[in-house]
Amino acid sequence: MAHTLVPEERKISPTTGLNAIEATGLGKIYRAAGGQPAKEALKGIDLAVPQGSIFGLLGPNGAGKSTFINILAGLVMKTSGDVSVWGFDIGANPRQARASIGVVPQELSVDPFFTPAEVLDLQAGLYGVPKAERRTTEILAAMGLEDKADAYARTLSGGMKRRLLVAKAMVHNPPVLVLDEPTAGVDIELRKQLWDYVKSLNEQGTTIVLTTHYLEEAEALCDRIAIIDKGDVVACEPTQKLIARVTDKKIIIRTASALAPKSKPVEGLRAEVTSSGALSIQYNPAEIGVMSILDRVQRAGLEIVDISTEESDLEDVFLQLTSNKS
Repeated sequence: MAHTLVPEERKISPTTGLNAIEATGLGKIYRAAGGQPAKEALKGIDLAVPQGSIFGLLGPNGAGKSTFINILAGLVMKTSGDVSVWGFDIGANPRQARASIGVVPQELSVDPFFTPAEVLDLQAGLYGVPKAERRTTEILAAMGLEDKADAYARTLSGGMKRRLLVAKAMVHNPPVLVLDEPTAGVDIELRKQLWDYVKSLNEQGTTIVLTTHYLEEAEALCDRIAIIDKGDVVACEPTQKLIARVTDKKIIIRTASALAPKSKPVEGLRAEVTSSGALSIQYNPAEIGVMSILDRVQRAGLEIVDISTEESDLEDVFLQLTSNKS
């Protein structure tokens, strides 16, 4: 690209140190309305997003992710606590805070009667970007929309509209870019193109905050991941350290004869039969060792012919931290 997408002046460390986003005791209560009780969406969370990182923000539906993002974007007023974007407190310096962040919403909200070029120019104008400094053509080209610059937005495919929203969020060169489910409904090829571009932005200095339901995507892209559940941050660690937190392991045992589906060939173990007739056993190494498991399987009259293990991944962590929570 001809120009960097992160202006030099925004590469300076924010006044809060090395955190691009910092929340302390951030709470949000939605008041009772229409017969519904008040809802505590955020329960005084503490969260820090390191400058220059690709940060994953994960959680079940209704966990509080969208509320957090909308507070950052200035769309929702916080009830308590403090939050800053690029060193600017959103309460004391709302204009500077909003100018420091670009948010790509989950919904495909694009005016159907504007062209992509018009959408970007209008957005740049709203942020006070002088015409001489606007990079409409450059951004559209980077998002693969250069040939659609003058087409009405209503004629764009869903994937193109998604890319247009990313382009729209970047017109004012924000040092922080929030992507809320950016690849929802996008095909695999387009998803790869989008992530290649996001990674190039990050390499140039842009801090990326990502929410996604594709856990393998977060595992592959994110340096650090926070998991929010029911308004609380239940984990916030470097990705690999988070994955290492899973206490349960899994061992797959193949026997001389395929086992019947839904059978219970071994009592006293968390075991189930796979679709291929193998025995899948979950266990906690602190409670039982592999040799004890194998001994129980053999005492059940099963002849073991092959053993393999499965490494834990982000999905295992996610389920462990968000399931069966009171």
